[in-house]
Formats: sequence, structure tokens, C-alpha cells
Amino acid sequence: MFGNKKGSTKIDSLIGQGTSLSGNLNFAGGLRVDGRVEGDVVAADPKNGTLVVSEKAVITGSVRCSHLILNGEINGPIEVLKYVELQPKARVRGDLSYQTLEMHAGAIIEGRLIHLANGQRVEVDPASIEPVKDAN
Repeated sequence: MFGNKKGSTKIDSLIGQGTSLSGNLNFAGGLRVDGRVEGDVVAADPKNGTLVVSEKAVITGSVRCSHLILNGEINGPIEVLKYVELQPKARVRGDLSYQTLEMHAGAIIEGRLIHLANGQRVEVDPASIEPVKDAN
């Protein structure tokens, strides 16, 4: 189990630090990547697949899943059908399609934001995003 502030995420598979994988990867349930993947990473059931990408991890290829917790680097387009959390060291180089997005200070996106709502894709204008004011 890998805990996060939203609760616990069940991890069924792990690509450990120091491990490199070349080729497309289909996973079921939860996958944590601490190493490098060169190829597409796709949940077998895109409506029920969680991907956790740690601080040292790099994925070069497209990603498709239901939930993404990113603190590493993804170079390629990303489609997340439910929830994305971009932690402080997250780096996205490609378009990010999402339903719900939480982005921490320090996270970087080099690409378009595309909101998935009611089966439609709506590109987000970055100038329209207002920062959340600190409650303190």
C-alpha cells in the first residue's frame, strides 16, 4: 500500500528505481513507477487504474488511466478520466486531459490543459486560472 493524503492507494505492481523498461505497458489496478519507462503506459481498465509516478521516475510515452499521482516526469500526452494530482516536483511535457486536477506549487506543465467534462474535451486558457489563496 502506498499512502497519500487522500487515503490509501492500492499498488499491485512496481517498477523499481534503477529499472528501465522499453515497450508499451498495460497494467491492472495500481502501478507505481520509480524507474524509467520508454513506451505507452495504459490501464487495462482506464476507468479503474491508478498510476503513481515518483520523484525520480521518467515516462516517455503516452499515459492513460483513471487516477494519476505525479511527482516525477512524463514526456507525452496524458489522459486521466477522473483525478490528477501534480505534486511539487511533477513535470509534464505534453498535453494533459483530465476531469479533476490538483496542482501543487512547483509542478510544471509544458503543453495544453484539456478538461474532460460530460464527454466533451474543452481546452483550458491558462490565463483564466486563478491561484488558490492561502487560508492563513
